[in-house]
Amino acid sequence: MPAVTAAGIDDLRVLYDLHGAEIFRFCSRLVGDRGLAEEAVQETFLRAWRARDRWEENLGSVRTWLYSIARNVSIDLLRARSVRPQLNRFGAGGHNGRAEHTLDVTGPAGARDAYDDLLDGWMLEEGLRRLRDEQRHAIVETYVKGRPYGEVAKELGVPDGTIRTRVFYGLKALRLALEEMGWNV
Repeated sequence: MPAVTAAGIDDLRVLYDLHGAEIFRFCSRLVGDRGLAEEAVQETFLRAWRARDRWEENLGSVRTWLYSIARNVSIDLLRARSVRPQLNRFGAGGHNGRAEHTLDVTGPAGARDAYDDLLDGWMLEEGLRRLRDEQRHAIVETYVKGRPYGEVAKELGVPDGTIRTRVFYGLKALRLALEEMGWNV
């Protein structure tokens, strides 16, 4: 798949041709409804086009950026749908001729699946890539591997406070990087 450049992101048709089908499949899995998935795809590309000036080519792929937008859009649509009354399976007339409305809040809005985990992993990996090496190393060693600060500090030959500072500022930078990529942290 060819990489999209900063100039290419301005052409919505090119962006859709390259990523539309896979974003639709992703949204379909998230929302579980074809019509809602189509709405999610349309909103995803609209948001991407409106925010195209905020995407920076050197910070990550447009594909990852689109997936994060699609995830957020899908969640927003599911939340909105869960508070809207839905017609039941009998339609507007109901099985006895009366209009029956139900509130369906048991849908997949709160469900997590392998796709959410995969996307979270991609986003986190991309966010970590944007950090300084010292910060990334400190976060990976203490948070991901669960090693004590003192052990990591001793291994690197720096004071314990230095590792704590790297983790503190690294997490702040990671949060900012994830927000820039469209992930609601």
